[in-house]
Amino acid sequence: MLINYRVRPDVLRPLLPPFFRLKLVHGWAMAGICFIRLKAMRPHGFPAFCGLGSENAAHRIAVEWDEAGALREGVYVARRDTSSAWQALAGGRLFPGMSHIAKFTVDEGAEQLALQMRARDGAVEIKLRARRTGNFSPDSIFKSLAEASEFYARGSAGYSATDTPHCCDGLELCTRNWQVEPLEIQQVRSSFFDDRTLFPEGAIHLDCALLMENIEHTWRVLPRMERLL
Repeated sequence: MLINYRVRPDVLRPLLPPFFRLKLVHGWAMAGICFIRLKAMRPHGFPAFCGLGSENAAHRIAVEWDEAGALREGVYVARRDTSSAWQALAGGRLFPGMSHIAKFTVDEGAEQLALQMRARDGAVEIKLRARRTGNFSPDSIFKSLAEASEFYARGSAGYSATDTPHCCDGLELCTRNWQVEPLEIQQVRSSFFDDRTLFPEGAIHLDCALLMENIEHTWRVLPRMERLL
């Protein structure tokens, strides 16, 4: 699930490491929460029964940057949370991407979706209710579901904050198929995006929500991004 917000650029810029620029859509920056349910997660070449599963949430911002003379685009992940103690232990050590332990409660029906997440350290709490719909949000800054889908498909490269200042770990999501459907948000609360000390009233608006299911994928490690000061 992708829960997407449009945000005034001047509010988001201070949250970015120095090597990123905001990727704008009609003058607005885009941020949000990506919920991922991982199944049969395992090293390449291992059989599926060796894999692990987990619930995950990533608070992310759409960004662009220059790399080897070319313009790249993707997301900056300010924080990752996971239900897996193993992922939290191994993240940033055995594979890129530091994660925090969190408790997830998920109720998934044929039409309705409900999710609650609370980080063990108390820093982040999320509550969400949504339902499947055939109609893309008329309030979105994107003109169509296809436009929104294309925008987020181009954000497959993600760089995550680390314990080291001005250093980010990189992972790229490589999907074999990419197909989204719209979601109607009935209720959403994020202690991060609802924090008015970070996001003043009027500076952030819920834009749209998207759902993807049964997407076969792999993760590719990207070179670490560092800036020496």
